Amino acid sequence: MALKEYFKKDYEKGLWSMEGLTLIYMAFTTILIGIYWRGLAAPVDMLLTRLLMLVAMGAMYGIYRWYPCRALRIIRVVPPLLGLIFWYPETYDFCSQLPYLDHVFAGIDQTLFGCQPALVFNTVLSCTFWSEAFNMGYYAYYYMMGATLIFYLLCRYPEADKAGFVFLASFFLFYLIYEFLPVAGPQFYFKAVGTEAAEKGVFPAVGYYFQTHTEMLMPEIKGIFSQLVLGAQEIGERPTAAFPSSHVGMSTVTMLLAWRARNKWLFWVMMPLYLLLCCGTVYIQAHYLIDSICGFFTAILFFVLTSKFYNKFSSCRGAYCKL
Repeated sequence: MALKEYFKKDYEKGLWSMEGLTLIYMAFTTILIGIYWRGLAAPVDMLLTRLLMLVAMGAMYGIYRWYPCRALRIIRVVPPLLGLIFWYPETYDFCSQLPYLDHVFAGIDQTLFGCQPALVFNTVLSCTFWSEAFNMGYYAYYYMMGATLIFYLLCRYPEADKAGFVFLASFFLFYLIYEFLPVAGPQFYFKAVGTEAAEKGVFPAVGYYFQTHTEMLMPEIKGIFSQLVLGAQEIGERPTAAFPSSHVGMSTVTMLLAWRARNKWLFWVMMPLYLLLCCGTVYIQAHYLIDSICGFFTAILFFVLTSKFYNKFSSCRGAYCKL
């Protein structure tokens, strides 16, 4: 499509499905804020975040109504997607109101594999090459998702609403699990109980320990990608969202969307990064191996369910329903 076509006036009624999902998620989590009010560190700030999101979405919609064109309609998806950055730390605020279950999931890994893969994997492949490869894959997570969504918005516009729905609904489903299933992950749990205990198969319950402790194991920096991953974790990582792995889960949803986009270049260029990412979740000790395995199968389930939900309840026609 020629660039000028994106700025041609063409009003489309209704919200993007991503906008509607964001409003629903904000309403639900606002109720959670009310329930956990006294236990939350900054409930007022959480409510202000929602107010700012409403203002941003309303402003973008108002600009679109002032000059309705495809370019401005596409830009309207920015606030809902940026909201994921703000909603992720909140899963910690909610789940930390409950006792953590890391001892259960570390025990599952021990039973299934006879060791802690998050400790062994990092030791067996400890050289700089593998460290950088797995950290590169892990860091590529954000770019893979962004590239796929941009491709739909620019090159598969008739299918973009459904792709966005599947993507954001899957993300929110993962977030909802995290808000009620508190699992910190190896990098936090092993820091709390000691790697020596984990190596011996001793996994004490820590209860509400992570309400007041957010220290994690510090990895050895071996290159630029390990530094980038550590920097991202220091900014936004919390003792939350370990089971099932959303890194594996959402990258799997992304790969399924890339395949359905009927662009094999997009799919196959991302495939090596996807494989490195899946391995990297355990290698950098962000997840127990069971987290990553379940993240893969959960993603397939979410992809199927959200796709069917969209087909059944949306007013989509033609190419929308072919995704």
